Amino acid sequence: MRQDKRKNDELRNIKFTKNYTKNAQGSVLVEFGDTKVLVCANWEDAIPKWMDKDSKKGWLSAEYSLLPSSTQTRCQRERTKISGRTQEIQRLIGRSLRACLDLEKIQDKTFIIDADVIQADGGTRTASICGGFVALKIMVDKLLKENILQQNPIIEPIGAISAGIVDGEVMVDLCYTEDSNAQVDSNIVLTQSGKIIEFQTTAEGEPFEKEKMDKIYNLAKNSIDKIIKMY
Repeated sequence: MRQDKRKNDELRNIKFTKNYTKNAQGSVLVEFGDTKVLVCANWEDAIPKWMDKDSKKGWLSAEYSLLPSSTQTRCQRERTKISGRTQEIQRLIGRSLRACLDLEKIQDKTFIIDADVIQADGGTRTASICGGFVALKIMVDKLLKENILQQNPIIEPIGAISAGIVDGEVMVDLCYTEDSNAQVDSNIVLTQSGKIIEFQTTAEGEPFEKEKMDKIYNLAKNSIDKIIKMY
């Protein structure tokens, strides 16, 4: 039995509070249980310098941070140099959200997703991806309405969830205590149609059987289906 008495396939209470901030083009406060992330979407009328200007494509980048009091012990702000962990999470969020976009439909523009963790209790990166999609869609809808975009660049919704094996049991949406004691740790990002964008699964100790990996995917797919319906 899990500490909060959830079933192994049961999500925490999830909430998306849209348009949470006034100035961002798209914003949402994402809550997965006690994990809370503020995600904002904005855009610039430019592309990164490294991109070929003749590619006729736009870009999407992501930034992620843990606010100092978001964790049990105060974490330092990453002012001048970001950690390897933060870089990895930013790249994960960016890859995931680019996978749901037709970049040719946002020519010469860069979409920027900012995910700031207000309170961390496991699953911050997957919550950031879900919130990133919601904030992105809010912004895209505005850009279409204002005729800044001529076509909707979103191919299909995406969602993400954490999962793992704890005490031999496969379960989804791990809180911090479960995640820190997991024998297998997973972060899964899928499209609405079930295509895999990311399937990060690592044995922290003993190897595990393929049957359990299949079960992780199935539980994650069912969970992501439910999350996307909440958007």
